[in-house]
Amino acid sequence: MEFSVEEVAALVNGTVIGDTSQSLTGISSLAEAVPGDISFLANDKYAPYLAETKASAVLVAKEQDVKNLVQIVVKDPDFAFAKVVEAFVPTVGQPEPGIHPTAVIGDGVQLGNNVAIGPYTVITNNAKIGDNSVIYPHVYIGDECEIGSDCILFPHVTIREKSIIGNRVILHSGVVCGSDGFGYASVEGVHNKIPQVGVVIIEDDVEIGANTTIDRARFGRTFIGEGTKIDNMVQVAHNAEIGAHCIIVAQSGVAGSTHIGHHTTIAGQSGISGHLQIGDFVVVAARSGVTKNIPSNTAVMGFPAQDLKSQKAKEVAMRRLPGTVSTVKELEKRLAALEAELEALKGGEA
Repeated sequence: MEFSVEEVAALVNGTVIGDTSQSLTGISSLAEAVPGDISFLANDKYAPYLAETKASAVLVAKEQDVKNLVQIVVKDPDFAFAKVVEAFVPTVGQPEPGIHPTAVIGDGVQLGNNVAIGPYTVITNNAKIGDNSVIYPHVYIGDECEIGSDCILFPHVTIREKSIIGNRVILHSGVVCGSDGFGYASVEGVHNKIPQVGVVIIEDDVEIGANTTIDRARFGRTFIGEGTKIDNMVQVAHNAEIGAHCIIVAQSGVAGSTHIGHHTTIAGQSGISGHLQIGDFVVVAARSGVTKNIPSNTAVMGFPAQDLKSQKAKEVAMRRLPGTVSTVKELEKRLAALEAELEALKGGEA
């Protein structure tokens, strides 16, 4: 693909500083760009690369003091670059609309317009798939599942029976939606399986990363709210509910029956205990362990997770502890010497 700087600026609603007629044929980072590439500056720590980059144009949030650099000033360079990538790199390898001959389609399946069903996909009885959805090879969709319009299910996704998926949902390879919740009744040392008869509901515009698992509810629902983005290898347990527009980062786990509000961020390798209430606009720092309810508009870190500011103060204090111990020992020596001198003076007076 080839675009002029002017065309790219129009695409991202940007203002050009420099030559608008230059041709752009590729995309790259500032450090790796070659002539013809467009790049972007979204983090000021990479600003030193601007003077060295070979990119023909750079998306920036504000004009940079760099000579001979063609700049496209936009509100959000990161988001604008995503639009540019979509223009330069069209989707490849996507199944064409229609049903591949090797796919297995059950009774009563309803397919919308322009649905693409890839090789060796299995769609069982009474499932529904909306318009323009793309089902890649080796996907399994169970009985009575509902998949909305404009969804993308990448290879080896498994959607178990009666799961409900909204519109424009993206499920990456290895996602398992609707597997049994982890429920057992232990009687006389034997773990007896508790039936998991609920469902999973995923609302519109959700994206779920590779090898993430969303367990079906014991009864009722496990729920993911609209616009939420979940990274790779995340576990969401039965009857958990996650609100709209949340971010849950890789290797985190949400235990059963915990409710998370909207616009909350759970950073990488964090664990959330069961039956908790996590509010709106909460931030859980990486590798935190949440064991208690968290009110809205709160940031926490550590294990057990505590207020971010106080926990950071504790971390600083812990790092200073060796020096503090040395200081205390030195003070103890000096105190002992002063006490000895005092005793000697008392003895002389006697």
